[in-house]
Amino acid sequence: MNKPFTAMPNAVVWRLSLLALATTAVLAGCSQMPTYERPMAPLATQWPGAAAAPTNTPTNTPTTAARLAWQDYFADASLRRLIDIALLNNRDLRVAVLNIDLARAQLGIKRADQFPTLNAALTGSRTPSGTGGITSAYSGGLLVTAYELDFFGRVSSLKEQALAQYLATAEGSQTAQISLIATVAQTWLSVLADEELLALSQQTLSTRIDSLKLVQLRLDNGAASELELRQAQSLMESARVTLAQQKRQRAVDENALVLLLGQALPPEARAQLSTARLAPLRLPELPAGLPSDLLIHRPDIRQAEQQLIAANANIGAARAAFFPRISLTAGVGSGSKELSGLFQDGTWGFTLAPQLLLPLLDAGRNQAGLDSAKTSREIALAQYDKTIQTAFREVADALAGRDTLAEQLRAQQAQTEAETQRLRLTDLRFNNGAASLLDSLDAQRSLFGAQQALVQTRLAYLQNQVTLYKTLGGGVNVTQR
Repeated sequence: MNKPFTAMPNAVVWRLSLLALATTAVLAGCSQMPTYERPMAPLATQWPGAAAAPTNTPTNTPTTAARLAWQDYFADASLRRLIDIALLNNRDLRVAVLNIDLARAQLGIKRADQFPTLNAALTGSRTPSGTGGITSAYSGGLLVTAYELDFFGRVSSLKEQALAQYLATAEGSQTAQISLIATVAQTWLSVLADEELLALSQQTLSTRIDSLKLVQLRLDNGAASELELRQAQSLMESARVTLAQQKRQRAVDENALVLLLGQALPPEARAQLSTARLAPLRLPELPAGLPSDLLIHRPDIRQAEQQLIAANANIGAARAAFFPRISLTAGVGSGSKELSGLFQDGTWGFTLAPQLLLPLLDAGRNQAGLDSAKTSREIALAQYDKTIQTAFREVADALAGRDTLAEQLRAQQAQTEAETQRLRLTDLRFNNGAASLLDSLDAQRSLFGAQQALVQTRLAYLQNQVTLYKTLGGGVNVTQR
């Protein structure tokens, strides 16, 4: 009887076990992957100018942006509700989360490559023999096919690369979440400012229509000139232009907010728009800490470093391609000339078929693969450095804006108060014949411009605070609620 399997004595089983142990020991010491060392960060030791955090505020206090949850940073209930909706429905964030699942699955595949795959196999063949008959052969059992013995660390390097890529993807998802939270907050603030400017424009237009009627009446009675009439008419039309612009901007900003939310604006948020104002809103002051804190607080920097680690691991796999690749096919089972004879006594045996492939002539493919891996690592290193430098600039810009916008806001408030008093005094003088109508119209124009600038400056100040929270890695060290 033709038996494709040979009986497996106990001594052979012991030898195979020892071979497996020896293989494990070799795998631990033959990796070709370069040892990873974090590169020197291209960072200054302090923030530029006087924008650094107060010296009496330690960087590890709960007020640090990275330790302050967004639910605590944004006190406005409507804004928190909008952020919750965006985190549930935003499509870009959903893609980022699904990318994590994809990277996790790919990591599982690479991890599985480190272990043999055990299959149940059943084969049969019937072939003509030289004597005119039919030769039958059947076998069935357990089979391990082409399991690579990772003596030189190729498979383990690919697993490390997949692990680093998975971690990078997770950090990228956190970056997307922080950006989404900040963008929703800034867009909501823009919509509130639009509502405030829209109300201001409507009020101003109504006032200027009344002024034009008054000037027309004075002109009809010879108490005003046509120049004053045209000035009043120009101011009225200017208010119409501003009102149209504000309506358009209001619609555009709401459309942007709806896209971020992934749904229409909730009724409770829309109801708040008619009464909400920017002036009462307050956001916590944040210490900047040291520039080096960005390396651990910014998920985009951590993502870039994981991508650098992945590129470093690819070098190990490329180096291992120069060494022999050893694979093992083994099986244990039963063989018989008759299908009914399978799995009976005397038909059991095993097969063991190791294979060694040593690259001799590959037209430079392996060397090109190694050169590509090294170049990819240099690219990843440059991207890592650029990510750090970009983060440093973003924080430095936000810190500069915090101080200058605060001063600008105080000055703008003082100017608006001065313009308000100027209009009151001008109207008083005009009613007593000590000032012209043109003086009164000019005071109205100046006050409207100052009021618009105040709303826009307050918006810029609040949005800059949100930007600072984002650029400092807001909420990254907080357990998700």
